Amino acid sequence: MERRVCVAGVGMIPFAKPGQSESYDVMGAGAVRAALADAGVEYAAVQQAYAGWVYGDSTSGQAALYAVGLSGIPVVNVNNNCSTGSSALWLARQAVAGGAADCVVALGFEQMQPGALVMHWQDRPSPVEKFDQVVEAARGWDPDAPFAAQYFGGAGAAYAERHGMSPDVFAEVSVKARRHAANNPYAVFRKEVTLEEVLGSPVISGPLTRLQCCPPTCGAAAAVICSEDYARGLGLRTDVVIRGQAMTTDYPSTFDQSDLTKLVGYDMTKAAAQQVYESTGVGPEDVGVVELHDCFTTNEVLSYEALGLTPEGTAEKFIADGDNTYGGRVVTNPSGGLLSKGHPLGATGLAQCAELVWQLRGEADARQVDGVRMALQHNIGLGGAAVVTLYEKTG
Repeated sequence: MERRVCVAGVGMIPFAKPGQSESYDVMGAGAVRAALADAGVEYAAVQQAYAGWVYGDSTSGQAALYAVGLSGIPVVNVNNNCSTGSSALWLARQAVAGGAADCVVALGFEQMQPGALVMHWQDRPSPVEKFDQVVEAARGWDPDAPFAAQYFGGAGAAYAERHGMSPDVFAEVSVKARRHAANNPYAVFRKEVTLEEVLGSPVISGPLTRLQCCPPTCGAAAAVICSEDYARGLGLRTDVVIRGQAMTTDYPSTFDQSDLTKLVGYDMTKAAAQQVYESTGVGPEDVGVVELHDCFTTNEVLSYEALGLTPEGTAEKFIADGDNTYGGRVVTNPSGGLLSKGHPLGATGLAQCAELVWQLRGEADARQVDGVRMALQHNIGLGGAAVVTLYEKTG
């Protein structure tokens, strides 16, 4: 029997553009201190730590955590591309649920460089080489366009063609993201934009314009994960629990050249969500707020359907009806999401966790979703991994 797992504390520092943040170790330590203060525990109580980051040298996690304390605990560094933060959270939850530890920290941070993502190691095979080949065979390859934008732009174009949808619909996601981020002091881009501004920004790849792509960002976030019994014994918060969680990796369908939506994680996401729904008895109709992986507007639209928020082929109506925002069926990315809050790769999963914990506690200020008791988190990394986490308010 797995033990009940609580998110006793969360912490986050405001995200920033590259060159405008502190160094990764300072940001990471700040996020951990904030999470510990929120939980009301000292670092000495922490028994394990999982530190997530993508760009950096080995043992960067120790460099961040040593600034908080030198207690000799196990520190595990985690790197799973853009799903790194949630992968660290997944490991922390497993350790607590399985009884290996009672109090664990999950940390994510990133100190990014300006510009689009690139592969830093040119003297060895790329882990996404097969992804490149699928895109090239399906739609051709543009050596001047960012590789990730070609993946997600190709997937969006394929979806729009299949369902007869105008690509302009994707741009509406950016408008919504900025509107939500206007109320988030942690977000990078808080100025609202119009549909005309989004569509008028430079084309990056396929239907994607610049304002439909998440920015390179620096930042950090952390969570303190405890067993319910341990938390109750110390008088810590037990009002937010991880009700269910699943991680999946790629299937053969990922590399089906006839459907680029699967290349960017559709099947991974759908399988992880189904595992969570089946293990908890909770359905997407029970969820009031979602933080999902909107690295590009196209992926937010695909994720609506992969997560079961709306039936396949109905995302356009879902958006047109306002069912993805306040007053609709489910509020997606009240934080502004990766598009507006920013996407420091290793930190994103823990930042999503922090936002949803604040929502469930009723501490999200102007972003607060009324009456929310179930919250869903979706974080993917190509290469690949998808993590879906269901949180519940118990108090």
